[in-house]
Amino acid sequence: MTSKYGKMSKSQRIIASYISDHYDQAVFMTAAELGKTLRISESTVVRFAMMLGYEGYPEFQDALEEWVKNQLTDMQKSGIRFANSTQSEVLQSVLQSDMEKIHDTLVHMDPSAFDTAIDIILRAKRVYISGIRSCEPLAEFLSFYLSMVRSDVFCLKTTSMSETFEQMIRIGEKDAFIGISFPRYSMRTLKAMEFANDRNAKIISITDTIHSPMCMYSSCNLLARSDMVSIVDSLVAPLSVINALVVGLCMRRPAEVKNSLHTLEEVWNNYQVYLNDEINFINDETVLNYPLRKEDNKS
Repeated sequence: MTSKYGKMSKSQRIIASYISDHYDQAVFMTAAELGKTLRISESTVVRFAMMLGYEGYPEFQDALEEWVKNQLTDMQKSGIRFANSTQSEVLQSVLQSDMEKIHDTLVHMDPSAFDTAIDIILRAKRVYISGIRSCEPLAEFLSFYLSMVRSDVFCLKTTSMSETFEQMIRIGEKDAFIGISFPRYSMRTLKAMEFANDRNAKIISITDTIHSPMCMYSSCNLLARSDMVSIVDSLVAPLSVINALVVGLCMRRPAEVKNSLHTLEEVWNNYQVYLNDEINFINDETVLNYPLRKEDNKS
C-alpha cells in the first residue's frame, strides 16, 4: 500500500493513512462503515481497494485480515522463541541480536550518504524532524542534541496530520527535513516528507532499507537495520546512526557546541538547576559522554 501512496488521490490517501494507523479496527469494518468513519463515500473506499489490485473491497479486507493474523503470529513465534529461556539467556540473546544489527548497519552504511546528511543539516536555514510512535524517542534524541549544534531545529510533535502541516508551514528550499520511520512505516511521516519535497526542501530519511517508502521523497538515505526481537522493535542500530550523526556534526561545529554547553551551565548555575553532572569540561574540551563530576562521586 505504501509503495502506491505517491499515486493516490487525496481521498485514497486518507483511507490509506487511517488503515495504516488503525489496521486493528479497519480489518473489521465494511466499506460503508469505513467510509462513514472517514466521511467519504462507500464507492470511494471500493475504488481504493480496486486501485490496489483487488477485485473489490471484500477481497482487500480478506488480505488485510491475513496480514493482521501474520503480525500476531510473529508475536506468538517470538514468545515461543523465549518460552523456555532463563532471564540471563533472554538478556544474552537480545543483546547479541542488537550487536548483529549494529554490525550489519555498519557494513552496509553508505559513507557518502552520511557525509551528505551532515552537510545538509549544517547548511539548512531550518531543520524539521519527524518520528512517530516508537520512532518518537529517536526524533526527540536527535532534536535535543542537534539544538546544541545549531539553532532553528523543530521536532514535529502532534498526532494530527493537519497540525503537522501547520508546524512546518514555513518550510522551503533552504530548509531540511529529517524523516525517521521503520516498519510499520508511518503514513504521517511519509505525508510530511511529501509536503517538504513539494516545497523543495532537502530531505533525509533514516529508515531500514532502500525499498522503504520513506526513500520516495528523500535525496539522502541513512539505512539502519531494525528487526522485531519480540513485540518490541529493536531501534539500537538506528539510535547508533543518530548518535554518530550528532558526533559528526559536533566535530564540524565544535565552537558552537562548546558555547551552547557553557551557556547552559551558566543558566543552570544562575537559576540553581542542579544538573551539573550532565556536562563536563576537561582541558577546555567538551566531553559528550557526560561522566559524573569528581565532587559528585565523593558525595
